[in-house]
Amino acid sequence: AALTVRFLTRRFIGEYGDMEFIYSHNLTVDGREILFHIWDVPSSQQAEEGSSEEKRIQWADSFVLVYSICDRASFNILPLKIQFIKAAKEGQNQEKVPIVIVGNKRDLHHQRVVSSEEGRLLALSLDCGFYEVSAAE
Repeated sequence: AALTVRFLTRRFIGEYGDMEFIYSHNLTVDGREILFHIWDVPSSQQAEEGSSEEKRIQWADSFVLVYSICDRASFNILPLKIQFIKAAKEGQNQEKVPIVIVGNKRDLHHQRVVSSEEGRLLALSLDCGFYEVSAAE
């Protein structure tokens, strides 16, 4: 949620509830107007399997999966999530689905438990993009 709000408003808010939201946002990229629809799902709801998770995957054209560099569990769940997404999306049309892995909280380097190298290697092994960011900064 922090990254979504930062993207939409350029502001950082550190505390969020445990609700999912769909946001719409227009942005000009390379002279073209792009309309983003962002389905922001909190980590507590990402653990769901079944129809709700499948509905989100079918709805989306691309995926940004965010983990905290200070939380090993949020990182460890990524391979399973990515495999689930790829099985659902790529099995239908044989096109590669755009997936980016984002390590958040780079500003909290003193609490880091997942190295940048681990994130890069995971993204490389799963054919995903990779970034490390700080929503706070």
